[in-house]
This record gives sequence, structure tokens and C-alpha cells, in this order.
Amino acid sequence: MSFPGEDEERMSAAAEIKKYKDLIESADTERSRLLLEKAEAETEKRKAEAELQNCMEDEDMIFNKFNTDFQEVQEEMKSLDRGSQDLKRELHDLQKKLQLKRDESDSLQRKFKIEARILVKPVKFAGVLEREECEEADDQVQSVFTVTQRPSFLLKGGQALITFEEEKVAEQILRLAKCSVACDKAKMDVKPYTLSLDPSVKFEVHIQVSKKSIRFCNAPPTLPEERMRDRLELSFSRASRGGGEVEKLEYHRDTGSGRVTFLNTGVAENLVHRGKFCVDTGSDVVVDVLPLYEYELRKFQTYSGAPKRTVLLGGIQALMDEEDLQDHLEIHFQKPSNYGGEVENIKYVPEGAQLTAFFTEDVKEKEE
Repeated sequence: MSFPGEDEERMSAAAEIKKYKDLIESADTERSRLLLEKAEAETEKRKAEAELQNCMEDEDMIFNKFNTDFQEVQEEMKSLDRGSQDLKRELHDLQKKLQLKRDESDSLQRKFKIEARILVKPVKFAGVLEREECEEADDQVQSVFTVTQRPSFLLKGGQALITFEEEKVAEQILRLAKCSVACDKAKMDVKPYTLSLDPSVKFEVHIQVSKKSIRFCNAPPTLPEERMRDRLELSFSRASRGGGEVEKLEYHRDTGSGRVTFLNTGVAENLVHRGKFCVDTGSDVVVDVLPLYEYELRKFQTYSGAPKRTVLLGGIQALMDEEDLQDHLEIHFQKPSNYGGEVENIKYVPEGAQLTAFFTEDVKEKEE
């Protein structure tokens, strides 16, 4: 038995229940989807965290490698800098030593520079030599050299040397206390001085070079002295080695040197040109071959040069450049109104510089 309206309520309740079941199923489905997405997100998160960790580790490794490389580069730069500083110090020391050597060389050149000339002398036939004298002359080459040291003078800054064609012009200039030289709009007073040179020397060198004899050295005493002498004489007598018949041989065991005299000329000259000779002492030994000569100094003379046509000018001010100032000096001293005359040569040295002037024999004065 049912009450009126009960079926409707039952149907309504059933519909309501079905509705809630659908909602529950929909909620379960959504929940499952969300859980799946969460799981996938967790997986992606763990993957991203792993990748981030790897990146951080790589970054740390790269950073550490960079620091290591940077420190190595810094150490290498420091080492190169130290090496550069050492090289600079060494270069500076070498430059100082070079300058000292140059100064020493300049000083020695100024003091000892000489000029060697072979004189050309007229000769004439004076007769026939005796046989012994002729043989002695044939065995030697005789030469005579005349060596003359050129007088020199160290010309300092603010000085000039001027040489006139006539001696009387130089004498006139030297009588003046000072010379007023016009340089464009300015004037300067130049003082003339008599030039005095250091003594110089002149001598002859007589040289006699043997045509038959030579010297040798660097022959080690690998054998007893007599056997060594025999081996040397045998080797020097072999034409196949460039030698010839030996007249006399001397050997000094303590120095490993000696001399050889051949019977004929020509052998010694050929061996000297070669400079080396192979000696058979059981094993081949190469010795040095040198010419045998004697020399003698003769006619050693000391003389003092007196440049009578040359005047030293001092107190020159640098009012213009070197070339223009030298031209003004030359023009001034060429004028007869300034007690000057024709100038043969002039050389001006500016402030801060110096120059060594060399003098030769005054041929013009000698001819007069």
C-alpha cells in the first residue's frame, strides 16, 4: 500500500542519488587525472632537478678549471715578466760595457792610429851581387814599410778648425784678441787660438820572409822525440802530400812546434797558402803551417806637427743650425776686411758633440 505522492518522492530520490553518483564518478575521474598529472609533474621535476644538478656540477668544474688555468697563466706571465726584467738588466749591462769598450777604442784610436804606406822610390842598377849574397836574396822576400802616425786633435763642442790657403792669413787672425762674427741679426765673439798637437812617431818596418822555410805548430808529441822528428821529416818530404825534399827540420816536443827548411823554393809558399798539413805519426795529424819571417824596426823618429795654416776657433755660440753657422764662419774669415783670406777647409762642431781631427803632412808648405 502506498501513499499518494510517495512514488514521486521515490523517483525524485532515485534521480537525486543517480545525480550524486554521476558527480562522484566525475570527481573520481578528475581526481585520477590530477593524480596522473601530478605524477608526471613529479617525474619532470625530478628530471629537471637532476639536469640542474648536472649543470651546477658542470659549472663548478668549469669554474674550477678556469681558476686553475687563470692561475697558471698568471704564473707564466710573472715568469715571463721576470725573464723580461732579467733580459732588460742584461741588455743594459751589455750596453754599458759596449759603450765603455767604444770609449776605450776611440781613445786608443786617437792615441795610436797610424797610417801605413808603401813608398815608391826611384831605383837604379848598382852592380852584380856576390854569389852568397845572391843566394841569400833568392831565399828571402824582403820588404820595407814606412809607418807614420797621423797627428790628431780632439775638437770639442763650440769649437771649429779653419785652414787657410796662405800662412800669413792664419798669422793675421792669431794676432786678433777676438773676432766679431755676424750671424743674421745677432753677433758673437769668437776667439782664435794657436793649435798645438801631441807628438807623433814615424818608423820603418823591415820584413824578411823565407822562401824555403816554414813554421808549424799543433804537432802533439804522440811518439818519442826522435821518432816524432823522423815522422815529420818523412811526411814533409812527400810530394804526394804537397811537400818536397827536406834540408833541415827542427822540432820542439814541449811546444809541439818547429820549422822546416826545404832544398827548393816554391814548396814553402804552397804549404803556407794551404795553411794545414797532414802528418803521418801512425795516425794522421793535421798541423798548422805558418810563414817564417823576421822583422826589424828602424829609423824610429818622434816629431811634433805644427799646422801653421790652421787656426782653432773657440767660444762659438749655437745661434743657428750647424751647417748655416759653419757657412757664416767661412764667409766671415774669407773677407780681407776681417783680416781673412781664401779658406781651404773648415769644420765646426756643435755643443754637446766632439770630433777627432787628423792631420797630414802639409805638402803645399813643403813645396814653397
